[in-house]
Amino acid sequence: MSERLLLEKVDYERNEVTVYGETYPLEHTCFATIDRNNPTALLDEEEEVINKLLLSVQHSEKLARHMKFLMKKGSLYLRYNGNLLIHGCMPINEDGQMEQMEIDGQVYKGRALLDQFETYLRYAFAHRDQTDDLATDMVWYLWTGEYSSLFGKRAMTTFERYFIKDKAAHKEPKNPYYYLRENEEVCRTILAEFDLDPEQGHIINGHTPVKEINGENPIKANGKLIVIDGGFSKAYQSTTGIAGYTLLYNSFGMQLVAHQQFNSKEDVIQNGADVLSVKRVVDKELERKKVRETNIGQELKDEISMLKKLMEYRYMD
Repeated sequence: MSERLLLEKVDYERNEVTVYGETYPLEHTCFATIDRNNPTALLDEEEEVINKLLLSVQHSEKLARHMKFLMKKGSLYLRYNGNLLIHGCMPINEDGQMEQMEIDGQVYKGRALLDQFETYLRYAFAHRDQTDDLATDMVWYLWTGEYSSLFGKRAMTTFERYFIKDKAAHKEPKNPYYYLRENEEVCRTILAEFDLDPEQGHIINGHTPVKEINGENPIKANGKLIVIDGGFSKAYQSTTGIAGYTLLYNSFGMQLVAHQQFNSKEDVIQNGADVLSVKRVVDKELERKKVRETNIGQELKDEISMLKKLMEYRYMD
């Protein structure tokens, strides 16, 4: 990520910066406290502010509780009942092939890459006293890295939006996944990468709000991918035109429910307005799925197998 060390790429005499080979004039700069020979060095006063912020974060009881919950219950992806749940994206290139990334001398891609990300993430959480190591670096990389499945863009151009007038420098190109996920074959390839049946499985995706207001369909790739981010947060509802999705899944199949915006209790009482939900059938099972075909069913079968082994051991001659 050395290309994002932008303070080192600033020409302080000409008030210009070179980003990805292009040179742009800077405006609204506030670089008076920057040491040109060591741009990342902090003044004593700046370091004091950072340390206070760090102390607040490290000793926040609520944040610690939330993080423990995420680490206990969460994962970068989840294989569940033959489906793949993934928040951001699957890093792929323009040809639909898995992006490769070298980590500590080894090259990873696809599912193996996400497994590596999660391994480092969990290690960093378990060893919070270690801050100058690869695991900590990987936490930062997952925030803004080009091949991060959580970020899903080529760069975070916050610096450019602050200091460069040319809007061409503000662009944050998305990973090709976000347009190739419309392709059924690409989705089938991703499902196979995670050892899931492309015929029966689906990718259930979040992160990018679906603009239903513009006619965008949350069911993509001939039903192989469902985007369930419909703008549940009120801040996104003007963008999506709805108030979020709920995915219903049972032995009969899948349904996606789109919720309309709820304005106020007064509007409901005075005008008789109702909160409407629209259901879409995503997939209808030709044969109802049995419990034994689910994740819980597999856990039950594993427990039965273990009990049988214990019985054999207990009553063996």
